[in-house]
Amino acid sequence: MTGTRYDQIGISYTRTRRTDPRVAAQIYGAVGDARTIVNVGAGTGSYEPSGRDVVAVEPSPTMYRQRPADAAPVVRASAERLPFADRSFDAALAIFTVHHWTDTRRGLEELRRVARRQVVLSYDALVEQDFWLVREYFPEMAALDAASSGYTSSEIARVLDVRSVEPVMVPADCLDGFAACFWNRPEAYTDPDVQAGISGLARLDVEVRARGTEHLRADLASGVWDARFGSLRALTELDIGYRLLVAGE
Repeated sequence: MTGTRYDQIGISYTRTRRTDPRVAAQIYGAVGDARTIVNVGAGTGSYEPSGRDVVAVEPSPTMYRQRPADAAPVVRASAERLPFADRSFDAALAIFTVHHWTDTRRGLEELRRVARRQVVLSYDALVEQDFWLVREYFPEMAALDAASSGYTSSEIARVLDVRSVEPVMVPADCLDGFAACFWNRPEAYTDPDVQAGISGLARLDVEVRARGTEHLRADLASGVWDARFGSLRALTELDIGYRLLVAGE
């Protein structure tokens, strides 16, 4: 198996990426009473339910080597070719991963094949189109996954039998470091460790990322950011387009 995107950009992933208990509670509620679970694109193990029979699927050695010693066992494979028999699991998880797949439809079909229920946390275009970080400072992020919109809730529903779509609100003090986590804490986006843990930033050209970072730093220092977006600092949570989909049985 060849290397993956995260072999290059995931080296320091665990410095800023961790489970947020409020996001986790929503995911675990969607998993329901499933006892056997396959976590596809499992990464370092965030959001894997405890007390269940979990198997992690992760293609990148860089990522699975950062998993805790007591995390679920890992099978090195891709979403598009899962090495399991039909309906081997009660549920399949795909958390913040669908937009990285090379063949989205094939990967979703594989989730449906190996598990009775599919639980997918992805995002809609609102994240890229309207989020201030992208619109004002790193517009190049919007083009990274433009070749495929298969990660959006409407496109996922074309493949899976989706029963519910719930917004995943991002708390003001979110503990994870995913792309829109710091919507009210803009200073965090100038931190190289934070940028390294966000694939949309880590994948940008070095000069592009530096230019956007300096622009943001300047607007923070001058007060421009607060003049335009400072009202966000008073909110307790925000819908930035993240969606939790439950499909199947």
